[in-house]
Amino acid sequence: MTRTPERSAGELVFLPLGGVGEIGMNMGLYGFGPARHRKWLMVDCGVTFGNETTPGVDVILPDPAFIEAARDDLVGIVLTHAHEDHIGAVLELWPRLRAPVFATPFTAGLLEAKAGEEFGLEKVPITVMQQGARWTLGPFDLELVPVSHSIPEPNALVIRTALGTVVHSGDWKIDPTPGIGLAIDLARFAEIGAEGVRAFVCDSTNAIRAGRSPSEQDVARSLVDFIRAAPARVAVTTFASNVARLRAVMLAAAAADREVVVMGRSMLRVLDVAGELGYLDGLKPPLDEEAYGYLPREKVVALLTGSQGEPRAALARIASDDHRRVALSPGDLVIFSSRTIPGNEKAVGAIVNALATRGVDVLTDRDALVHVSGHPRRDELAELYGLLKPEVSIPVHGEPLHLAEHAKFARSLGVPEVVSLTDGKIVRLAPGPAAVVGEAPFGHLYRDGRLLLDPEESGMADRRRISFAGAIVVSVGLDGAGDVVHGPEVVLLGIPEHDADGEPFEDIVVKAVEGALVSIPRPRRRDAALVAEALRRAARSAVAERWGKKPVCRVVATTDAVASEAVVERQGGGKRRRR
Repeated sequence: MTRTPERSAGELVFLPLGGVGEIGMNMGLYGFGPARHRKWLMVDCGVTFGNETTPGVDVILPDPAFIEAARDDLVGIVLTHAHEDHIGAVLELWPRLRAPVFATPFTAGLLEAKAGEEFGLEKVPITVMQQGARWTLGPFDLELVPVSHSIPEPNALVIRTALGTVVHSGDWKIDPTPGIGLAIDLARFAEIGAEGVRAFVCDSTNAIRAGRSPSEQDVARSLVDFIRAAPARVAVTTFASNVARLRAVMLAAAAADREVVVMGRSMLRVLDVAGELGYLDGLKPPLDEEAYGYLPREKVVALLTGSQGEPRAALARIASDDHRRVALSPGDLVIFSSRTIPGNEKAVGAIVNALATRGVDVLTDRDALVHVSGHPRRDELAELYGLLKPEVSIPVHGEPLHLAEHAKFARSLGVPEVVSLTDGKIVRLAPGPAAVVGEAPFGHLYRDGRLLLDPEESGMADRRRISFAGAIVVSVGLDGAGDVVHGPEVVLLGIPEHDADGEPFEDIVVKAVEGALVSIPRPRRRDAALVAEALRRAARSAVAERWGKKPVCRVVATTDAVASEAVVERQGGGKRRRR
């Protein structure tokens, strides 16, 4: 039963811990009550993916330390939809929070499937809510309103409190023909606007683009035309979570009398969940990749992962001719039914070039209508603002340019108050004028292999330096009298073979280290820390003088078998020399 929360003293505040000033890693908190006794609601709990600035890191999560410290006052976690940048951190962070989780059937199904594939994760209990549901958590009266987006069952979240109503948009667009599921419920938004909306916390991804986004139905028609006209094999790569697009490809294949072969674990996972919920009803079941080899070229459509250039995905392995069952030949067609996420351009470009080298035709959204965004352009923003008539606009979900342009646009629409913010800022929404009134600790966590690490504990700074300028490891042993009993032993990693004059860098480092040892008076060589620092400076300076770059350098110096300093572990591919 829905009830209206009772009025209590205090404030209604919004605090983003991720997703504002960046794409991905969405985590928003709404607080209600006195500053020291607020009840909190979390909306979404997502990740972003590592890049060249975080070598070795798979995904990056928002640091939940602030709300973890107040988890007794966290009344729940509501997930707006199932994209990784909105749910990808749930399984790993929930044990720290242990609050009730609420999600629609598709989102809950994907989380359950993902948990089943990852060893050691605690089961997260999820309360399944249908689109349109309304319920109460603590001082918050909540409602899921259907929107259109590039995944099943996306929602905006309406948050009613005694101090006013907030509409948290989630990811959305206006698409009356989304391909599957419910379209955006503009009539319900109009009713909510008539009730009165204090604040609209809104997606900014496409705020710099004029007009309206095309419909999924337009892409579906375009895919039919291209697949029918193709003389040989067709491979379509897209986001695995875009079930409407997957369904459109399967319908286009059927219209062209072709079989669909599916490749990629994430795509198979999504299709399993979508099939259980009825989103693939009426379609011929796809085949697995073993069928690819015996199907005639003109009778196959491969539906596969890898649209973002992921090196382990099916498309990357096919492009490099490294897939054990699947190959593409000259005259085959690959359709990128996706957009390239900023930061992935080089990886995607490398795959496109590899395909072109093999004589494979490539079609992208630059060439034809084979993809549409799931986010609103300016005309769509104006329409929803017109329905809701919010007193306050808070742009979120975007990089700084997106947020700034959204803020300008909201002002041009006549929104009385516009608040620009970044992660960690606490915004008072009511009572009184909206304003930033405080800050909270925020940051990132790195998922690095099987570990979840604070950036300061991850060794990332050294990894970046090593990736740029390599590493030197030196080991030397001294007896109690300060005489050398072993070494110096030198390991070079990621450093050129020779300097500009042809002298081996290995010899350069050894000479520098030996010279530094000689320069230290024998009595002072008993100080292992002093020896280690002198050798480190000598080795690093010698390489910097000849190369112009300063590698990471670590030295282990021992006196009487006592090590002065831990060093970088030896990795394969290094050189070593004993003297």
